[in-house]
Amino acid sequence: MAWIIWLLIALIALIVIMFIYYFNKFVVLSNRIDNSLSQIDVQLRKRADLVPNLIQSVKGYAKHEKGIMKEVTDARKAFMSAKTFEGKVKAGAELQNALKSILAIAENYPQLRANENFLHLQQELSAIEDKVAYSRQFYNDSILDYNNSVKVFPGIFFARIYNKKEKPYLEIPKEARTVPKVEF
Repeated sequence: MAWIIWLLIALIALIVIMFIYYFNKFVVLSNRIDNSLSQIDVQLRKRADLVPNLIQSVKGYAKHEKGIMKEVTDARKAFMSAKTFEGKVKAGAELQNALKSILAIAENYPQLRANENFLHLQQELSAIEDKVAYSRQFYNDSILDYNNSVKVFPGIFFARIYNKKEKPYLEIPKEARTVPKVEF
């Protein structure tokens, strides 16, 4: 009879431990997702902060390229005023496209390509783009871990108890997916 009591106590303890474990697991994974979103935001903001310096470097050499300068400035303003993460991602993609135009200008101005300040800004921009890509990958990896925990047994049982649902992946905008045309 005593062994039945001990078995019941052990079973109850195991169930309590599992509830605590899965609650903590969902909290940790959610925090990791929030952190990775924050890292993406930091990198996008660094890129946006780099834009005024890049524009100043280019302005002296490409005075008649005002349309592109305005496009980049407007894209930066849209990014800085975006309130939601989705809005920031969309505005960030527009800013990235506008920055490609500025970097393309440099091809027409050999003096600009040789300018140390411009080269430094271009390298910094490239490094930030790498960090943005890594941050996006880390975010999606975190989402994968979370979604796996929510979908597999016994996690699915605890996810329902704690009302945890799958979270969406960060997707590349459709316009960024198109393959660039290369013509000779």
